[in-house]
Amino acid sequence: MEKIEFVESRKEMEELLRAEVIGYLGLSDNGRPYVVPLNYAYVDGRILFHGSFTGKKMDCLKANPQVCFTVAWQSPGVRRHGEGDPCHVDSDSVICYGVARVIDEPEERKAVLDEFNYCFRPNADAISLESALKCSAVEITIAEMTGRREREGERIYWRHTFQT
Repeated sequence: MEKIEFVESRKEMEELLRAEVIGYLGLSDNGRPYVVPLNYAYVDGRILFHGSFTGKKMDCLKANPQVCFTVAWQSPGVRRHGEGDPCHVDSDSVICYGVARVIDEPEERKAVLDEFNYCFRPNADAISLESALKCSAVEITIAEMTGRREREGERIYWRHTFQT
């Protein structure tokens, strides 16, 4: 197994978190892994998403708010290689570890939903409080994130721990 040396860096991982629109939320469902793809927004060390008030995802979050969230990018196509040569694809990935919080207070939920909305539509109008009451909002506060970039077979590993 190769020895991994991490570079302390937040910038590259945040670039990927801002560039991608689908992430994978890792939860625990009574001790069993449960991963949900979802659209999200990354804002200042936080992952934001919205959805229904009920369902398996919300049940898992309420039972255990410790979560893992990951995004990845991969170049199209695998490069051809000779016999015995390792296969290669340029790729980036980020794994975030943190705590999820369902936003219950209506004014705070509205603010979080606006932040989410502005990431996709910067010139959007603020949503109404009435609309915010019809939609859940969740904020993941990231404690640590790790990442990897691979180009031409060379790998760089990143790590950043957020101050609490």
